[in-house]
Amino acid sequence: MSAELEAQGDWLPEPMALDVVFEDASILILNKPVGLVVHPAAGNYSGTLVNGLLHYNEALNNVPRAGIVHRLDKDTSGLMVVAKTLQAHAHIVGQLQDRSMGREYEAVVTGVMTGGGTVDEPIARHSRDRKKMTVTPFGKPAVTHYRLIKKFEHHTHIRVKLETGRTHQIRVHMAHIGYPLVGDPTYAGRSRVPAGTSVEFKEALKAFPRQALHAKKLTLIHPVDEEEVSWEVDLPDDMRALLDLVGRADEV
Repeated sequence: MSAELEAQGDWLPEPMALDVVFEDASILILNKPVGLVVHPAAGNYSGTLVNGLLHYNEALNNVPRAGIVHRLDKDTSGLMVVAKTLQAHAHIVGQLQDRSMGREYEAVVTGVMTGGGTVDEPIARHSRDRKKMTVTPFGKPAVTHYRLIKKFEHHTHIRVKLETGRTHQIRVHMAHIGYPLVGDPTYAGRSRVPAGTSVEFKEALKAFPRQALHAKKLTLIHPVDEEEVSWEVDLPDDMRALLDLVGRADEV
């Protein structure tokens, strides 16, 4: 996720079903599904959220990055805000930059946490693997707050609040403190399957196809009304099924 602006590309509008949670003249709130790339890039020049937005509203051609001011990874689901005007775009980018926008997530991590906390560790691109991010003293400031929702025998269901919005921030920070997200193909290392569980449980856990991360709640100051507004969406089916799975492996 980033608040940085990018040059408008030569992107084509494409029809796409969008899950619109809220819309007015200034902003659009979307519930992004798993598997949808937000922004065109190498290997993904079509079929992205930007392409869908340009088809949904051609006026978004006049707003940087079709109104997108923050991103979710391809395999992270949940809430995003799209600015429909230049004034709204500037206003929301300002909220990201001054850390006043509220972004809360739910995640399922491997390991049993003893309590909530804060990870305040800078993040930068990995020196060797440029597709990865890493904690390093030479990185940009990154702050992640987390609290427990429920503990299971081998996993923890957590609520996470971002203070900053670095690329892969939650995934990197949770892996850094020893609690990688279930299903994370980049930061979880070898798939850690709890010992002493059934073959069926192990296979089901290994089959979870993405990082268990969902953008649950979004809070911001409306760019026109100047009032605080908030939206919240349910967990998607795959994460509810994952919680049911880890719960059956002995809830504590």
